[in-house]
Amino acid sequence: MDNTLLGKVPFWLDPKKRAVIFQIGVFCMVGLLAYYLVSNTLVNLERQSIATGFGFIHKESSFEIGESLISYSAASSYGRALVAGALNTLKVSFIGIVITLILGAIVGVARLSSNWLVSKLAAIYIEVMQDIPVLLQLFFWYAIFYETLPSPQQALSPMNGLFMCNRGMAFAVPEAHPAHKYMVLAFFVGCVVVYIIHRWAKKRQDKTGQVFPVFTVSIGVIIGLPLLTWLTFGAPMKMDVPKLTGFNFTGGLTLSPEFFALLLGLVLYTAAFVAEVVRAGIQAVSKGQREAAMAIGLKPHHVLNLVILPQALRVIIPPLTSQMLNLTKNSSLAVAIGFPDFVSVANTTINQTGQSIEGVALIMAVYLIFSLSTSAFMNWYNKRVAIVER
Repeated sequence: MDNTLLGKVPFWLDPKKRAVIFQIGVFCMVGLLAYYLVSNTLVNLERQSIATGFGFIHKESSFEIGESLISYSAASSYGRALVAGALNTLKVSFIGIVITLILGAIVGVARLSSNWLVSKLAAIYIEVMQDIPVLLQLFFWYAIFYETLPSPQQALSPMNGLFMCNRGMAFAVPEAHPAHKYMVLAFFVGCVVVYIIHRWAKKRQDKTGQVFPVFTVSIGVIIGLPLLTWLTFGAPMKMDVPKLTGFNFTGGLTLSPEFFALLLGLVLYTAAFVAEVVRAGIQAVSKGQREAAMAIGLKPHHVLNLVILPQALRVIIPPLTSQMLNLTKNSSLAVAIGFPDFVSVANTTINQTGQSIEGVALIMAVYLIFSLSTSAFMNWYNKRVAIVER
């Protein structure tokens, strides 16, 4: 009797089993190709007496880094230099993303304004910034900061403790004090308290319909707890003011023109795309939703927070994630204007050690970690704000 009549199909005719076999075959071929490439590369490197491995990380770097979030000198190891570069990339990416989201949201809402002038100015900004390559914008802003500002000896001082010159912007910061670390701890405690209040207010509103002033209370908690901690430690007010020593400023905190040019270029460029994302998300919500909300007496800010944004975020978040990743990856262009980001430091390391494969692998790994972390956070947030259908 025919096997097909008994329900027994040969495995080569079963689509599911055949798909598994094909996948195993492709996986084996990719593995063999990778093995061939790696083994061939190692043989060629050994033949040319080129060192391999990551042992160079522990050797002395012998080069300086202009600005670093951690203590670093030419006597430090290559590993510490790479960490300093990664932190610089993380710094400019994080600050850039925060400012970009704020600016992009403002411009996106302005693009939909009923005021003709505001709408046209937002449209012009979007068109101009999107049409100019980000690398050219970095060169432009770097030239503005470096060529138009005076030398440190003739630095501009618009206010006491603030100096602006072609070496960057130096400003006063509070001197180190034990109160500062407790203020940071109080800030994070305040964030946890705000999260708890937000969840409680949402449940309360679902049950009773009463709206709790979450925003006002959150601002009070986040600012109030660190302020109370500061007062508890005697309100330390001593400042570390920058002073001109020789040809540059010492003390305080100095931000380089390379950092400002990179940050400004990335923010202005990416914010134009974020603005279009925000505009598209808001326009995706039908006008009937807004009209219905206003018909039942909701105030404009309640209409935006309770009706428009929850629905618009479903459209905004996926492309917004892509723009955040683009900003992080575009920060690698910092090497063109001399900002010591991870790519710049890794390139210097490659030039000194000659181990390009390991250096490029580290660059790929670091940016992959940054991108996957950003995507994971945004996916989590997307699920949190998703509207649960009933």
